[in-house]
Amino acid sequence: MAERQERSAPDAVLTRIGQVVMLHHAGDREEARHRLLGLWTEIGEHGDPLHRCTLAHYLADTQDDPEDELAWDLRALTAAEEAADGRAGAHGGSLAVRALYPSLQLNLAADYARLGRPDAARTHLHRARGAARTLADDRYGEGVRAAIRRLEIRLDEDQAPGG
Repeated sequence: MAERQERSAPDAVLTRIGQVVMLHHAGDREEARHRLLGLWTEIGEHGDPLHRCTLAHYLADTQDDPEDELAWDLRALTAAEEAADGRAGAHGGSLAVRALYPSLQLNLAADYARLGRPDAARTHLHRARGAARTLADDRYGEGVRAAIRRLEIRLDEDQAPGG
């Protein structure tokens, strides 16, 4: 009984990350970045891969410099790969990461596009499209697939003569 309750109990770190993300979505990007960095320091470079993946994923969105955003998105992907390899905590992080994977790849594609690296952008966009096939036909899944299509169009327009 206690084991079942433990598995269904909310993850306090993910809850705290979610609270900071709400702060960011409310428009306080600087404070959100500050608080997320504090959480990053708290969990450390070797903390739970799901926590690191989630934190880095959202920290990337708070960056002003595209190179910094790319660095955080790469950290998120590295942690996601660790979680998918089964090195996640007891809360089943690999399932949660599978749902994040298309978005992680899409973010990397967008980062590379902003940095003028279209080949790398297309590589990650291809990976995002493949990973998105596993997403449900819900609001999140449709949103990720629509963002993939928008970035594809943008990359095609940039590649066109005079683009």
